[in-house]
Amino acid sequence: MDKRIPVTLLTGFLGSGKTTLLNHLLSQPQMKDSAVIINELGTMGLDHILATQVDSEQIADNTVLLSSGCVCCTLKNELADTMRDLFFKRALQAIPQFNRIVIETTGMADPGPILANLMFEPVIESVFRLDAVVVTIDSEYGLQQLENHHEARKQAAVADVLLLTKTDLATPETVAALKEKLIAINPGATQHKIVHGQIEADFIIDVGLFDPTGKRAEPQRWLRMPVGQPLKLTGLLKSQHTEIASFTVTLPSPIHWRDLKPVILKLCQTHGERLLRLKGIIHAADLDAPIAIHAVHFTPYPPTELEGWTEDVPTNRIVMIGKGLDEVAIRKMLTQI
Repeated sequence: MDKRIPVTLLTGFLGSGKTTLLNHLLSQPQMKDSAVIINELGTMGLDHILATQVDSEQIADNTVLLSSGCVCCTLKNELADTMRDLFFKRALQAIPQFNRIVIETTGMADPGPILANLMFEPVIESVFRLDAVVVTIDSEYGLQQLENHHEARKQAAVADVLLLTKTDLATPETVAALKEKLIAINPGATQHKIVHGQIEADFIIDVGLFDPTGKRAEPQRWLRMPVGQPLKLTGLLKSQHTEIASFTVTLPSPIHWRDLKPVILKLCQTHGERLLRLKGIIHAADLDAPIAIHAVHFTPYPPTELEGWTEDVPTNRIVMIGKGLDEVAIRKMLTQI
């Protein structure tokens, strides 16, 4: 069981409805044990969140306790420093206990460095784990933003959950075209259409590797691969003009982690500039349990042991998401261990 605190990264292009979504989420009972970090460079910032609350209480520097029970703070320093500060205040009981963190980024944020912060900073990776990347997409202007802004394309490409906002303002034809565009960029992401930020929190929290209790791994859900789908060469799924693609590599069995680990490291070092995200499930003969592996850009994240989880036909597979990745070279590197 992974006892680290789950983190939801909420990002999306400028004006796509992140703050409206947060306002709706923070009123829900499922969020009462959450801490929320808001980048103060955001369009509305903490003041807009507080304006929707019946009551709030200043409990520490740039940190308030909302009437819903959520701890909310603005990001004034580096993200890693803010997360460490929250954790130590929690340990010292200077702020109420929280069991999850939601991070809202600025609209122009590149998600890669933020994910790297979560995964590789000392202290951070030992006490926090990434649950899911949730991205808001403006239904009316999303197609244009994806076409013209590489930040918007990157955000969509690394998402676990895509929220199509303002669907009441866009025509059904525009929404349908946007959905197809997003499938081309990121076929593994879950999509939800929402209006005025209204969605149940259960659709975006605890949707990662572990179920809501934190006791059971859900790798199929985490990889966003349908249960029972044949694991075969998928081909490169590209969106026009972006070169952002995803593909799945099925590895031979049996396999040993001692042999695969240096290959993953070499893969990241070789393709890291173009590698937006790597996720995989490995059944290694030299390990007691399957492991989940994860990487962003140049550095692989320490693997997570999936104790107690099995599947009918153990299959080693790795999902690659990146821009202009050399699929042939990557497949050759991974399958010739």
